[in-house]
Amino acid sequence: MIFHSHDYTILQVIYVFFIENIYCFQFFIFVNMEINQYLDSTYLKTPEQSGLTEEQTFEKVKELTDEAIAYNFKEVMIRPNYVKLIKDHLLSKNSDVLVGTVIGFHEGTYSLEDKLKEANQAVLDGVDELDYVINYEAFKAGDLDLVKKEFVEGTKLGLDFGKTVKWIIEIAALSDDQIADLTSNIWTWAQENFEEKDFSRIFVKSSTGFYVTEGGKPNGATFEGVKIMLDNAGKLPVKAAGGVKTPADAEKMIAMGIQIIGTSAAKALCRRFFAAHSGTTY
Repeated sequence: MIFHSHDYTILQVIYVFFIENIYCFQFFIFVNMEINQYLDSTYLKTPEQSGLTEEQTFEKVKELTDEAIAYNFKEVMIRPNYVKLIKDHLLSKNSDVLVGTVIGFHEGTYSLEDKLKEANQAVLDGVDELDYVINYEAFKAGDLDLVKKEFVEGTKLGLDFGKTVKWIIEIAALSDDQIADLTSNIWTWAQENFEEKDFSRIFVKSSTGFYVTEGGKPNGATFEGVKIMLDNAGKLPVKAAGGVKTPADAEKMIAMGIQIIGTSAAKALCRRFFAAHSGTTY
């Protein structure tokens, strides 16, 4: 068989794709942990925030989705305006990767009416999981009635359509006592308004990743903050978003009891897991 120069290029591309994807597969077998199913691959920047055009942003989201398919990640977490396009793309690939979106993002101060409208549209577009930003500023101001109402109505909307619902409490904006209090309230409201069979689909989530902190304080999940959440969430699962940068971070979060890790670098984290546990470099 005679190969031409362009054939070598094609073969190189195929080889690189194979190597990149087989690393994660080998890692899952090596450590006996399906780490991919703990990861959601996240891209939430707007074109204005990233400096990309609308078309380039969609291509970025689509690229992230294709990585999620290749690595069998649990979910992609994207802005609401991309849900229908990405859901259609996943269906065309016959993929089981879930589509999650954010509601009231990122400040959480949207009115309840606006949050429910945004969530309802996402449901119509085919979303699997709704990640609401709770009105943590209202909570800090003592308006528990408002926060409880949006939790109950937002959760009910999601559960009624068979969706998983997560409530982002933005731990970087809260003191330790406030993290404990808000998480505990969410657990209490869940018990008062929903059945035990629903609890596995009602998450408490740490962060948006967009909160602006001062003095170098982390704006994502921290071990200390997540522990407080886990200690006060009762039977509700907890999601760590942002701040999980290394294989050691991810392993520790999972060992603590985290059910999902949200990260904008899922592929890199997955590959570093394999390298860390196998001693392989690539």
